[in-house]
Amino acid sequence: MAGFRSLLVLLLVFPSGCVGFRSPLSVFKRFKETTRSFSNECLGTTRPVIPIDSSDFALDIRMPGVTPKQSDTYFCMSVRLPMDEEAFVIDFKPRASMDTVHHMLLFGCNMPASTGNYWFCDEGTCTDKANILYAWARNAPPTRLPKGVGFRVGGETGSKYFVLQVHYGDISAFRDNHKDCSGVSLHLTRLPQPLIAGMYLMMSVDTVIPPGGKVVNSDISCHYKKYPMHVFAYRVHTHHLGKVVSGYRVRNGQWTLIGRQSPQLPQAFYPVERPVDVSFGDILAARCVFTGEGRTEVTHIGGTSSDEMCNLYIMYYMEAKHAVSFMTCTQNVAPDIFRTIPPEANIPIPVKSDMVMMHGHHKETENKDKTSLLQQPKREEEGVLEQGDFYSLLSKLLGEREDVVHVHKYNPTEKAESESDLVAEIANVVQKKDLGRSDTRESAEQERGNAILVRDRIHKFHRLVSTLRPAESRVLSVQQPLPGEGTWEPEHTGDFHVEEALDWPGVYLLPGQVSGVALDPQNNLVIFHRGDHVWDGNSFDSKFVYQQRGLGPIEEDTILVIDPNNAAVLQSSGKNLFYLPHGLSIDKDGNYWVTDVALHQVFKLDPKSKEGPLLTLGRSMQPGSDQNHFCQPTDVAVDPDTGTIYVSDGYCNSRLVQFSPSGKFITQWGEASLESSPKPGQFRVPHSLALVPPLGQLCVADRENGRIQCFKTDTKEFVREIKHPSFGRNVFAISYIPGLLFAVNGKPYFEDQEPVQGFVMNFSSGEIIDVFKPVRKHFDMPHDIAASEDGTVYVGDAHTNTVWKFTSTEKMEHRSVKKAGIEVQEIKGKGGGGLNLGNFFASRKGYSRKGFDRLSTEGSDQEKDEDASESEEEYSAPPPAPAPSS
Repeated sequence: MAGFRSLLVLLLVFPSGCVGFRSPLSVFKRFKETTRSFSNECLGTTRPVIPIDSSDFALDIRMPGVTPKQSDTYFCMSVRLPMDEEAFVIDFKPRASMDTVHHMLLFGCNMPASTGNYWFCDEGTCTDKANILYAWARNAPPTRLPKGVGFRVGGETGSKYFVLQVHYGDISAFRDNHKDCSGVSLHLTRLPQPLIAGMYLMMSVDTVIPPGGKVVNSDISCHYKKYPMHVFAYRVHTHHLGKVVSGYRVRNGQWTLIGRQSPQLPQAFYPVERPVDVSFGDILAARCVFTGEGRTEVTHIGGTSSDEMCNLYIMYYMEAKHAVSFMTCTQNVAPDIFRTIPPEANIPIPVKSDMVMMHGHHKETENKDKTSLLQQPKREEEGVLEQGDFYSLLSKLLGEREDVVHVHKYNPTEKAESESDLVAEIANVVQKKDLGRSDTRESAEQERGNAILVRDRIHKFHRLVSTLRPAESRVLSVQQPLPGEGTWEPEHTGDFHVEEALDWPGVYLLPGQVSGVALDPQNNLVIFHRGDHVWDGNSFDSKFVYQQRGLGPIEEDTILVIDPNNAAVLQSSGKNLFYLPHGLSIDKDGNYWVTDVALHQVFKLDPKSKEGPLLTLGRSMQPGSDQNHFCQPTDVAVDPDTGTIYVSDGYCNSRLVQFSPSGKFITQWGEASLESSPKPGQFRVPHSLALVPPLGQLCVADRENGRIQCFKTDTKEFVREIKHPSFGRNVFAISYIPGLLFAVNGKPYFEDQEPVQGFVMNFSSGEIIDVFKPVRKHFDMPHDIAASEDGTVYVGDAHTNTVWKFTSTEKMEHRSVKKAGIEVQEIKGKGGGGLNLGNFFASRKGYSRKGFDRLSTEGSDQEKDEDASESEEEYSAPPPAPAPSS
């Protein structure tokens, strides 16, 4: 797990100091000054903000006079960004000395793990996902960001808090019990920066170094699949055994040096000798060279000074509109290319003895740590794995000490091969999203029996997750079908990941509010949008009667047929027909079924005809709840076998209505839910429908109840509910393809922490197997979703007027290997994607998957809009007041 530890030790470095700002804040009037009681022994201040000019200010972030009592103590403290608007960090100045501080890390997030003056980082760093903005270690020289480059904070998508983590490695300097106020000073500007800074971390997680002088190469490589990034600085990191670390861009077989340095020199960010751009399709490659000289036993990647690390940090900038703030590579997807790596990568860099920087631990402590694991009593892990995010977990791994490791079923007689096998197995978990089919895991469990976890980093990994933020109840609310039901539904397990198709230009179509998306029989994308009409608080009166009839119908084509490859508009229709479009579905014959919430009607349209609707249900502009009226109907589903029509109705009627193919009313079911714990068949805005023909089921996105309900189409009997904490309070839309159910949730309420994102679920189990968000722009109100059987997914957003295309990366090259008696699927190919550790730990005896499902190796941007004011779509249940728009 050493690579993990290193993930946290990263960015810029500056001269030491401990001088705080003393000027009062006069510019940021909305900032309420918080008092931090600094010790008199520190030259700190209770005024951490100082204006520089009309647009710039400095922010001083310091420990409030602390005295660590044990070596390897990690203290955290937080400071809120003193403004709500977007700002950019353009410079960092460290206020620390290696005499007292081993390293510092600065995170950005929306909610720190504690509100205390400071806290032990074991309690967590952030309760949401955290971005690493800055790191300092060992008196390294400063590195400045290029002009026009900044780290984005604040605003709708940036971090609201800074969290400082300080690692006090060797506390001998505190024998006099003095107080420490180490920290960092930031220079921020409100002026938008055209270029956004980010970090690309390459790290090995499975290197094994034998004792002696044998040279060991640790290689890392990944394909780059994002918009161009421009590298301007790099930092290398190993522990004592590292000789040289080199990083390259490989393009068409040509190696271009990013940076090469000895990890025994001051661990600074060094500027690249020549600018290096990295484009889609390039390979990023890194090599760390080690020897085991001076060691008497095998050295692994791990989180203590006696372990090793192999990390290369690449600092880059991207154009603001395409910026990704954090990316990782933990694989070696192209091992063959290292046959042609430049010879310089294998040549150690000479380092004078007076330049070698100590690694923050006493030698006697190091030797003691080396054997401390063997002295641990046998102990069963007591807690279940709690909720937390990947970066907080990594941060906490740095803070764990050997003497608090909980050994899980430790058996010192276990063969050494089991140790290395298991380490390699854990490495595989880090390198991919999943570990293959559940049945494979179950048989593997029987084959392996009681897994013996002997490496301390594995125990730390398990133990630390339990200290993260309180678990959202991982009680997966999935009520399974009765035995014997659903046997025709294809089981979908294993690796499945979708990500935005970055080369698809449809994201720039910019129609009106996108209310519906669907796929026609030719697999073309069809978009239903509102043109220049907007659903806002003035659209309806208290009786749900449309109040803007005088505007007339939308004068432009509201239905667009889009080429799925190049986003060309192939056909358009729907002019002068609709007032407020909402739902769209397409039957097996290619007919369009649409709803209009202003007209309170459902229409069947022939896309090839210029005549009127083939079928109309409901009365124009007349809301109602009988057999002939709707009240803001939301969606339609048509059974491909029988032609039966199902309508979700809607914002002011909490019901589902069934019609014959000719439009004759057959039945209805459902009622409003007014309680906090809604019952089956109760709805708060049934918003989206998905038929599951193999099982004869109709599933409903029960939007304001944040769940999905499924019913039998013949008896209307409730089958099950799918509800996950990560849905948050809303589920806006769903789409079904054989074996999979896709969904999008809604913008979080104030102080909610669940991001707006898409979900991929195994339909049989209801388990989430992937989540996804766009790279270009961000979800604001993803209103509808449509998936094709090849794994392509389209999402339409009613606030950003945008449609995204996501493609599946499921079809990768796999090879099966044995790891400690367990069949493991190793992925060769894509280095990105989610990391689902739940699937791994759920299959191990004595462990729970609880909390691991949200750990992810994906970028940590939390694209969350905290703005509670809405003008277009509602977020509260409509009864008894009229529903805002949707």
